[in-house]
Amino acid sequence: MSVNSKELLHIATEAVADKKAMNVVALDLNGISMVADYFVVCHGNSDTQVQAIATEVRKRAVEAGANIRGIEGMDSARWVLMDLGDVIVHVFHRDEREYYNIERVWSDAKVVETV
Repeated sequence: MSVNSKELLHIATEAVADKKAMNVVALDLNGISMVADYFVVCHGNSDTQVQAIATEVRKRAVEAGANIRGIEGMDSARWVLMDLGDVIVHVFHRDEREYYNIERVWSDAKVVETV
């Protein structure tokens, strides 16, 4: 079973919202980057919350039949990067999100209304 990028975006944003991720932003990278169609950026307030958010995204993506290409950063839980193919999910710890300010790097991208 294959999941299209919009469905995967919806799955990811619902998963992070259900785990009370803070300041969830979805960016549309179509026509801007060949890396992915969408970025989801959010943060948690503790290492435990960051791991719970990432675990929920992984669980729901797998249940939907998505192919998870890679997950980095789960051990330190400061910045978890999840490659779901057409959707990349960034789950930051609050402090790292402010430091890296990834939304500024992709400021040309349109913000997508989700959940």
